[in-house]
Amino acid sequence: MLLKELSEAIGVSGAEDEVRDVILKAIQGYVEDIRIDPMGSILAVKRGSNRRRKALRVMVAAHMDEVGFMVMGIEASGAIRVAPVGGFDPRLLPGLRVVIGKDRVPAVFDWKPIHLNREQSVVPLDRLRLDIGATSKEQANGRVRLGDRATFDTRYREQGRFAFGKAFDDRAGCAVLIDLLQGDPLPYDLHVAFTVQEEVGLRGALVAAQTIKPDVAFILEGTTAHDLPPVDDDPETPQVSPSTELGKGPALTLADNTIIVDRRLLTHLRKTAEAAGIPYQYRRSMAGGTDAGAVFLANGGIPAAVISTPCRYIHGPTAVCRLDDLENVARLLRAALERLTPTVMARPAEME
Repeated sequence: MLLKELSEAIGVSGAEDEVRDVILKAIQGYVEDIRIDPMGSILAVKRGSNRRRKALRVMVAAHMDEVGFMVMGIEASGAIRVAPVGGFDPRLLPGLRVVIGKDRVPAVFDWKPIHLNREQSVVPLDRLRLDIGATSKEQANGRVRLGDRATFDTRYREQGRFAFGKAFDDRAGCAVLIDLLQGDPLPYDLHVAFTVQEEVGLRGALVAAQTIKPDVAFILEGTTAHDLPPVDDDPETPQVSPSTELGKGPALTLADNTIIVDRRLLTHLRKTAEAAGIPYQYRRSMAGGTDAGAVFLANGGIPAAVISTPCRYIHGPTAVCRLDDLENVARLLRAALERLTPTVMARPAEME
């Protein structure tokens, strides 16, 4: 799969250009009707092998954008002031390396050495600055502009069956969707969307769903996994739910802050996984949200489900996932789409 190139591309929300270019190159020749919508999402159609088959209008989506920062000011000293784009933990930032803009200007968040630091509290982002090695505003102005995006300076690598890299939320989903499009056609036309601005409000997916007008949608994601052994083995210490666990297969969402997943689709995914011998798990957390929440509310309501790759440390400088989980997400998605018929989505009254 194309995870390395996707992970290393810069695509902070609202500036997904590099990721879009990687995807367009990868899907060229495998899909038709490629277009970039007004938001910047990629929409396309993978033609089916049986055009006469009565089928649902199906959409599969994955978001291109990642969390990061936006340059909001350049100070007289040459220090760069930034604002957050998406959600992250500010405890990660002091001393962290990032790159800014299309030229990948190297920068580091300022950090007071331990010898001088007596503060114990978390330093908020509005008190941090990026250091690009400039000594004046004029010098910095030649390298960085207001509105430039900054993201983590992380290189992708693999170790055994583990992958390490940035932005697996949701470049993992993008990799799976590309793999699907490069494979054999389904029995029906498939509508796909690589969406923008998920991390700042699920915006691209809403517009894409209103354009495609699907009967049903599947959303691909990279989701939270906190499955490391607890530091404190004291049985009296409450343990945080791992949400998902690496190596246990695709994670199916029951509900989150934006959606209660359609039970027909959830049942379909479960039965498909069991019939095909694909391991799967349920996401054991209600926190967060995905593009499914926006698609679900579009055009009077669209049944939607989420299939996720478990990833440790998402929204941080380096995420970790297992390649076999990623491959099983791809297997489950294809099997579920191949088995999907109008009968799957029929309600009891419609089946009488």
